[in-house]
Amino acid sequence: MDLRIFTEPQQGATYDTLLTVAKATEDLGFDAFFRSDHYLKMGDVSGLPGPTDAWITLAGLARETKRIRLGTLMTAGTFRLPGVLAIQVAQVDQMSGGRVELGLGAGWYEEEHKAYGIPFPKEKIGRLEEQLEIVTGLWATETGKTYDFHGTYYDLTGSPALPKPAQAKVPVLIGGTGATRTPRLAARFADEFNMPFGSVEDSERQFGRVRDAAAEAGREADAITLSNALVVCVGKDDQEVVRRAAAIGREVDELKANGLAGSPAEVVDKIGRYAEAGSRRMYLQILDLDDLDHLELISGQVQTQLPRL
Repeated sequence: MDLRIFTEPQQGATYDTLLTVAKATEDLGFDAFFRSDHYLKMGDVSGLPGPTDAWITLAGLARETKRIRLGTLMTAGTFRLPGVLAIQVAQVDQMSGGRVELGLGAGWYEEEHKAYGIPFPKEKIGRLEEQLEIVTGLWATETGKTYDFHGTYYDLTGSPALPKPAQAKVPVLIGGTGATRTPRLAARFADEFNMPFGSVEDSERQFGRVRDAAAEAGREADAITLSNALVVCVGKDDQEVVRRAAAIGREVDELKANGLAGSPAEVVDKIGRYAEAGSRRMYLQILDLDDLDHLELISGQVQTQLPRL
């Protein structure tokens, strides 16, 4: 089971804070540092000093880290034209020496679009499908040849399909709870499928749908890595769990029901239940980015107890 650190900077974080967390992620042996792609806070937080752009952040981290994977859960398909996104991700992959992964979703948070003047189209899944086809198609086009695409939402003619990523294949992540179209998109384009903030039971059902869709598409059963994203709140004792829950404005019982919370042993046990459901990678949503002791505890007493797959 790979453990990855997942941050939500729209809730309030500077680049320097994110850099500190990314370096701790690397130093403590975690597999990757991922961040959300949002421009507006959610809930009762100030969000100060304001949003940071996901791909600008990852470009900076690409030059200041050496080992960890870097990526998004999930880049909003409404924010960037697919040709521009393909260029951005390829460049950051080059800057990192081939450590980038692209999580791409349809975009859902209408308020942030209104706040920053970003169009919020009604039909998003059809656009996402074309975006996935274009981004992966541009990267896959042989150097010296051109790429054309004529779809419902996007039209590309004679693209040189440059630059290329450092990796021969940038891993593409698709996630969500949709029962039909999401698994089909994953079967067609995804290297990894992520179940966001779902129960063990819901994850197992969705993983089954993705496997079935992959089989129908002629892919091997294990061709798509299955993963979860869950909030995490671990403490050496009950008092520390309560303190950490209060710091992020949550209740311990709710966190235990809907996330990974409690003692290291409790969290290891729950991660094991997700592993039994098919999950092979866990994105730990860290909401208090100033609490580096939390990362150290997870590294030393949770990560070390999990088998590496």
